[in-house]
Amino acid sequence: MKFPGVSEFSWRDVATEARLLLIGIPVFLWTMIPIYHMFLFAISPKEDAFSGKLWPDHPTLHNFEIVFRQQHYFLRDFYVQFWNSLVIAAAVGALTLFIATAAAFSISRLKVPGGRMVLNLALFTYFIPAAFLAVPMYRTMGNYGLLNNHWALILAMVTIASPYAIWVLKQASDKLPVELDEAAVMDGATTLQIFRLVYLPLMMPSLVAIGTYAVLLAWNEYLYAFLLLSNDREITLPVALGNFLAADDSPWELLMTTGFIYALPPAAVYYAFRRYMVGGLTAGAVKS
Repeated sequence: MKFPGVSEFSWRDVATEARLLLIGIPVFLWTMIPIYHMFLFAISPKEDAFSGKLWPDHPTLHNFEIVFRQQHYFLRDFYVQFWNSLVIAAAVGALTLFIATAAAFSISRLKVPGGRMVLNLALFTYFIPAAFLAVPMYRTMGNYGLLNNHWALILAMVTIASPYAIWVLKQASDKLPVELDEAAVMDGATTLQIFRLVYLPLMMPSLVAIGTYAVLLAWNEYLYAFLLLSNDREITLPVALGNFLAADDSPWELLMTTGFIYALPPAAVYYAFRRYMVGGLTAGAVKS
């Protein structure tokens, strides 16, 4: 028995899937090829690093041993610099979440006067590329005596991440039914209780997404870290990786090995929270 429209519908699905594959496969390959070559460098001996082969003749884990044992001049503070990156990224994520959550709650739920103007002014800062603000930020931190201090980079990254975080959380907050707040007020809940017991649990997917966004932004930052931090035991690992290029005979295999190791934590974080990322970062983008 033939049902009307079944064949046409099936062919339409096949055509859609084919178009998605034609787009998705090249994008996937374009993304993975550099990562694959980084991995090839990491498992290749120094003499085979630029052989151009798809797989080294003598793959080795010796490069990882050198990195983990800090057996090279540029790697003598590897664990300290890795820890610096971890602390700064975690602090940026926590502070950005605190500021953005409080601001979004105030603007969206408490309807504070001038809240929307503050939000628009914050978003207006994105009209100026972050790179153009690096030198003014350097001078500001110098005036307050924060240069070569982790707080300089933390505050700079929170400044960059907060406007977008506030906007995303505000949009997600607008989707929550106002009746929930009214019911809580009827039950005698205070503003802080509404925030803690009603608002935060319902906003959790967006909070996880924004926290992940802020952490990864700080984790991968190079320009501000390079300008604001200078001591070898205070810099983050991305800045330390740049130092590899200062040598006449740069150890590319160690550079790529360290970069590969450094890329694993954000990949793990994204994989762990991937189901929150798309929904959380686009919450409120489409009105029901």
